[in-house]
Amino acid sequence: MNVWLAAALVLLGAMVPLVAVCILVRRAIDAVVALDLAGTNAALVLLLLSEGLKRQPFADLALVFALLSFIGTIAFSYFLEGEM
Repeated sequence: MNVWLAAALVLLGAMVPLVAVCILVRRAIDAVVALDLAGTNAALVLLLLSEGLKRQPFADLALVFALLSFIGTIAFSYFLEGEM
């Protein structure tokens, strides 16, 4: 295990419980922000795995995932705009 894989493991272990609490306990708009944070964390973990395993497709997947996460956050925010 190299330092990149260890960083991905630490990031997942630290951020997943925090994001899960925010999604389950808070209001809907706060949950959207937590889901956006989860998408950012997932993209970062994919980039760390890409570097740790020396696999370029993980970096491409992280880029696509970050873009789709951003678009999804904008869409959810648009539909929740009336509920604030």
